[in-house]
Amino acid sequence: MPDREFVCRMIAWFQENGRILPWRMGRESYRIWISEIMLQQTRIEAVIPYYHRFLEELPTVQALAECPDDKLLKLWEGLGYYSRARNLKKAAAEIVSRFGGELPHKAEQLRTLPGIGDYTAGAIASIAYGEPCPAVDGNVLRVVARYTGDERDIMLSSTKKDVAAALKEIYPAGREAGDLTEGIMELGERICIPNGVPLCPACPLQESCRACLEKSWDRIPFRSAKAKRKTLPMTVFLLEKEGRYALRKRPDTGLLAGMWEFYHETEKRNSSEAAALLRLRGFDVREVIPLGTAKHIFTHLEWHMVGYRVRVASGGEELLWASATEISQHYALPTAFRTFLKAIHEGEN
Repeated sequence: MPDREFVCRMIAWFQENGRILPWRMGRESYRIWISEIMLQQTRIEAVIPYYHRFLEELPTVQALAECPDDKLLKLWEGLGYYSRARNLKKAAAEIVSRFGGELPHKAEQLRTLPGIGDYTAGAIASIAYGEPCPAVDGNVLRVVARYTGDERDIMLSSTKKDVAAALKEIYPAGREAGDLTEGIMELGERICIPNGVPLCPACPLQESCRACLEKSWDRIPFRSAKAKRKTLPMTVFLLEKEGRYALRKRPDTGLLAGMWEFYHETEKRNSSEAAALLRLRGFDVREVIPLGTAKHIFTHLEWHMVGYRVRVASGGEELLWASATEISQHYALPTAFRTFLKAIHEGEN
């Protein structure tokens, strides 16, 4: 398991080599929380512009708690995993009602908030408040497994629990707690990379790292195979009536809950089949223009889509009809439909 040498080398490396990032300015808990949620499943470079825009619009916990859902999802549009945004708002409301508008200082209390698990609680508590509490994610598991030569499956909760317990035994308090947390994560992102040969000559742990000494990084860490994703075929309709396009809101629960979407049906259909289906749904179809295909990958699901721009004279009174500008400015659409959203703007130019 990691030792005191591991801790000292990681802290010293981070203090000298840590990147300057916007959420590291001042170590304010609200900003750290927002960044940690955004960084889940998302690259740092992609997060930075979203982070700045989000904080400009919602600079405090109170502002987040009071933010209308449509505005919140619009601010999040393109980041994906939208349950993260909804949980942010739920947690903000609880922080206001239970903790006077300030994030609690202890990981144990942070874990009681929606969307905050062991990792995020440990990150906030250690970075913002100096609690000697580890934050164990994939980067941390990889660095520790290679350093110690641990060949256990890092996908198992028991492995993660053991690594967290071992780190907690040697974790420092105060400023160094945050430096260690961010140092291990950054080393995993930049040096001890998951794909390809790690950059061992640049690593502060190379002299004591088992995987480096034994050149076993190709099999450590061991990660069991993920279950194969399901595939869902889909036909997407950009229904256009008098220069406006049809949207409908997804249910409040489930995948992409509460977001707006283009009208669509399951199964892929050709142009004539698409027109016939829409007529059965009550639309007066005048023209069907193929838009090609697109694919979007979720964690456990793939959407395989074919799209059509369909001009209609009537029908769809229950749908919301909006211009391309209104859609871009006010309605949060899933990234899955971005290919077809471009077709709307191209059609208006």
